[in-house]
Amino acid sequence: MSRLVSKLSPFIHKNSRSIRSFSSSTTGPCVSICTIMEPSPDGNLGQLLLFNIPDLKLVTADKTYPDELYDAQLVGASHGWGLFSNRTNRSVLLSDYLNPYASKSKPKMIHLPFFTPTYSGQTEVVCNVAMSSPPPDQDDDQEDWVVGIKFLGRQLSLCRPRRDLRWTNILTPFESWEISKLMYSKKDQRFYLLAPGGNYLCSWDLNFKEDKKPKFKEDKKPKFHELVLHDLPNMPRSHSKLLDSFSREDHWVESPSGESTVNTPLKTPVTGANHQLFWFSERKDGRKHMRYTDDIGDLCIFISKGEDFCVKASSHPGLQPNSICLHGRLFAILNLTNRTLGCYEYPEGIPKRIPYLPYWLPPFSP
Repeated sequence: MSRLVSKLSPFIHKNSRSIRSFSSSTTGPCVSICTIMEPSPDGNLGQLLLFNIPDLKLVTADKTYPDELYDAQLVGASHGWGLFSNRTNRSVLLSDYLNPYASKSKPKMIHLPFFTPTYSGQTEVVCNVAMSSPPPDQDDDQEDWVVGIKFLGRQLSLCRPRRDLRWTNILTPFESWEISKLMYSKKDQRFYLLAPGGNYLCSWDLNFKEDKKPKFKEDKKPKFHELVLHDLPNMPRSHSKLLDSFSREDHWVESPSGESTVNTPLKTPVTGANHQLFWFSERKDGRKHMRYTDDIGDLCIFISKGEDFCVKASSHPGLQPNSICLHGRLFAILNLTNRTLGCYEYPEGIPKRIPYLPYWLPPFSP
């Protein structure tokens, strides 16, 4: 009997009923729907289903489902790698299983240290994971990378998987809730975390284990960056009061070039979405100056429970430039040019009972 292994939300555009098999063309940005698994003596044979956003089609890839993931839950995603936590033995690992171009029979598995909560933290609920880069090849001993995990509450955990036997736990100076997002800046080589309210950024560099001042790693203090907002739009008082009643999500996204950064405070009611975009322009006295804009040009931003990212729409035909793709409270695309919101729906033939775990996956290529 076949088994459905659920990974992500099954929301798909109602017109995307065609299916294409995995090919040599670039896939993504996309969403993993599920894996349909068929147990056999030779291993658990499965079919990975992805929803490809540029052409609004389902993409299938035949794979062997790893035993290590059988009792594991996807709790985060970064650079196309999934962070899985085993519900039984509490083990933690990274895998490229969700990459349709990865090995069909032996996807890469990188075991990480067990989570260790601080005296005032918890490791049961993961907000998100961010990595300094995709894991380098095992044959390359010169390269290393850092994995950062933000948990619900104050705990931030960092480690270098090839060197560290345990996580370095840091207590952030503020409580973080489910929408708190950790991101990594390739240009600055720092991990950033937005403070509540979106007026400050906290950051940690890659030398998080070389702090000589604190007696304990939990006491290591971040670097603070004040955000100065310019060119705020004028709006009627009634409109401003309405926005204040919405729940707010702050996101920090770096452009593909790394030269500019976009802060996107999203205010989302139950039935819609609003936004305010601020484009990074300059730095003065350690402050980051942000200017309001409603035009991000050729960029398309992807926001979900995973690490947020953006791509050039022209590099992926079918994507809408100057837009934001949402996967969370809404599964939709917000077009900034014509200020419209288009939602995705279930297609025919998709299993109905799939947990709602929204993560965007970046473009994959052979």
